[in-house]
Amino acid sequence: MNASPAQLQPSPRRLIVAITGASGVIYGVRALELLRALGGVETHLILSSSGARTLLEETDYSVAQVRELADCVHSPRDIGATVASGSFRTLGMLVAPCSMKTLSGIAHSYNDELVVRAADVCLKERRRVVLLLRETPLHAGHMALMQQATLNGAILMPPVPAFYTRPKTVDEIVTQTVGRALDLFGLELAMVKRWDGGLRGGGDSAAESAASEDSAHNSHNANNATD
Repeated sequence: MNASPAQLQPSPRRLIVAITGASGVIYGVRALELLRALGGVETHLILSSSGARTLLEETDYSVAQVRELADCVHSPRDIGATVASGSFRTLGMLVAPCSMKTLSGIAHSYNDELVVRAADVCLKERRRVVLLLRETPLHAGHMALMQQATLNGAILMPPVPAFYTRPKTVDEIVTQTVGRALDLFGLELAMVKRWDGGLRGGGDSAAESAASEDSAHNSHNANNATD
């Protein structure tokens, strides 16, 4: 029996954004800002109590201001929230930043609160879960957790800046990193800088020219050394 047009529902564009207690809370805030500017994506925020504390330590945002950036806000203690069920369809979940405690919960499916439960649901439904893990240096236990979370299906994306974009401010670094994280959900933002072949866009020809100049310079130095 074929479904009627009224029964065919387009897939909703919803993204869960969790902000936990690791340093780097601005990554989660920036994700909400960029998603609001992009439009067409319903955002579901889970802000942990540790994340709220870190927010006040690291930024000038209030908790209320961050909550207002999201379309829906869920209590981190509400394991009966919509995002705790696989039947509630989403694009997946971004945890930015991801604390080591949260990583441990996701790696071991320890669903005692909503951040881990929502991530576990996304993983079992084979949806994207991207973790901006903010911790360094790492010991063997951390590495084991990262491996297990990856085996579960999560994507570990430590927010390591890309300097080929020649960022001039910390704000540019944050935006680029968050934009690349949103790439993983198929969400493309115009402000994300893309690799253009290198050497300021000249690609192979520019590389050959630079190599030729370098060779000539080395030859000149060698001649001077024998004079």
